[in-house]
Amino acid sequence: MSVLHPPTQETAAARSGITTFGPDFPFAYDDWLHHPAGLGRLPPERLGQEVAIIGGGIAGVTAAYELMKLGCKPVLYEAGRLGGRLRSQPFEGDSGIIAELGGMRFPRSSVCFYHYLDLVGLSTRPFPNPLDPATPSTLIDLEGDQVYVEGDRDLPRALREISDAWRDALEENADFSDIQSAIRTRDVPKLKALWNRLVPLWDERTFYDFVASSRAFQKHPFRHREIFGQVGFGTGGWDSDFPNSMLEILRVALTNLDEDQRMVVGGVEQLPRRLWSHAPGGCVHWPAGTSLSTLHQGSPRPGARRIARTPEGRLAVTDRWGGTATYDAVLVTCQSWLLTTAIDTDEALLSQKMWMALDRTRYMQSSKTFVMVDRPFWRDRDPATGRYAMSMTLTDRITRGTYLFDEGEGRPASICLSYSWMGDALKVLPLPVDERVALMLRALGRVYPGLDIASHIIGDPITVSWESDPNFLGAFKGALPGHYRYNHRMYGHFMQAGMPPGERGIFLAGDGISWTPAWAEGAIQTALNAVWGIVRHLGGASAAGNAGPGDLYREIGPIGLPE
Repeated sequence: MSVLHPPTQETAAARSGITTFGPDFPFAYDDWLHHPAGLGRLPPERLGQEVAIIGGGIAGVTAAYELMKLGCKPVLYEAGRLGGRLRSQPFEGDSGIIAELGGMRFPRSSVCFYHYLDLVGLSTRPFPNPLDPATPSTLIDLEGDQVYVEGDRDLPRALREISDAWRDALEENADFSDIQSAIRTRDVPKLKALWNRLVPLWDERTFYDFVASSRAFQKHPFRHREIFGQVGFGTGGWDSDFPNSMLEILRVALTNLDEDQRMVVGGVEQLPRRLWSHAPGGCVHWPAGTSLSTLHQGSPRPGARRIARTPEGRLAVTDRWGGTATYDAVLVTCQSWLLTTAIDTDEALLSQKMWMALDRTRYMQSSKTFVMVDRPFWRDRDPATGRYAMSMTLTDRITRGTYLFDEGEGRPASICLSYSWMGDALKVLPLPVDERVALMLRALGRVYPGLDIASHIIGDPITVSWESDPNFLGAFKGALPGHYRYNHRMYGHFMQAGMPPGERGIFLAGDGISWTPAWAEGAIQTALNAVWGIVRHLGGASAAGNAGPGDLYREIGPIGLPE
């Protein structure tokens, strides 16, 4: 169990019924994906129709894969490398050790993500989160005081009180158990009634407001809130999330995105790359053996630099080298800010209200620094204390979160010396990788005096600051209070029947369009929404007996707030 995840009375088996089913749009994507009738059908004259997909992250590749199966010809534009923020960077040499620079832990409640993971034959193992049974030991270092715990053994009193307060605050202010029960049983009317009551209550209030105003936390001193901010809820909420809208935090907690997390063996970037080369059976129109790779002669198109409407009403996409092609439908899966920075986008393609939503999207900064080490030396015991030599470490120092990755007996290992967000990530933004490593080692030296981590480092370190990459400009969305209306506009944009003709045909997807930013599941679900929208735009329909998200959107879609 995670550091401060709210304890529940249910068994692990009972909790397994919690999935990313809503709460804003409780559509059963897993049932839709597994239905033998498929996701839809296109008119015969549309088979082989080219559709542009801008961005080769998990949203873009997933949408392209499903559209290919339905008989479209996806044309993928990618400015960098396939995978987007599912980036698994190998260390130099042939050690097989990788650094997960983007998404690295994937909750079992992410049913669509695991559908595709299983499809391409990838395996997972428990992620070494703090206080997880898979983690040998955890050290919490705050203001120079330390708490050491092996495995998932009992927490000290203060942390137990904070965990209980978080649980009680969720029950007091968010109907936590009732909503989870509705998610587990997929009781749509009950879930909609409970969640729709919370949306206007918490859209304009922050995570910190939720914590500080709850009776559960008011019973304790400020120090408890301070520790909660440092250690986090689940696997790393920390105080960097305190300014965010509480709705965003509630979605994570309610759908168990913060627990039972796993990592992909060999690196998660394998997922989009395997989907790229996977030849599904039963493709409409395309011969056996067709894959996205074969349709693209092995490589995606260069990055898109312009999107405009042609006089004939089609959509023209121009790549970085000036090549232009026209399409009836374009799916944009890159970070929304790129539509006003890297991509010259015809303003008339989207309403001014949509531009407001896209431009007001707020991206959070994130930085990671990894090193490869000769062996998992942290499993050594200190003869003086009996403790493990080093632990998964949470601290108020600049490293914030330090994760240890044991790759097995006789193999090198890796350490994420620092995983930090927002202000802590900006502190290291100007620094080259060697200076970042030196800074992190100095900080960890104060936590573990006498431990010579540097003597174990082999190879070159790896680091990332997503906000400095012009193809991303940030790690993921962090919705501020009052952003629900903006998110509603972006998420529902695949429903285009009521739009003016000049705004139809361009679709949006990605975790920043979803209700759950930073999670691959949100990116995939929005990609599937876009697949439904594109099929409908091209004159197609859902398969008989397998209603798609757009067929049910007006009935069970997100509640609207007055403008």
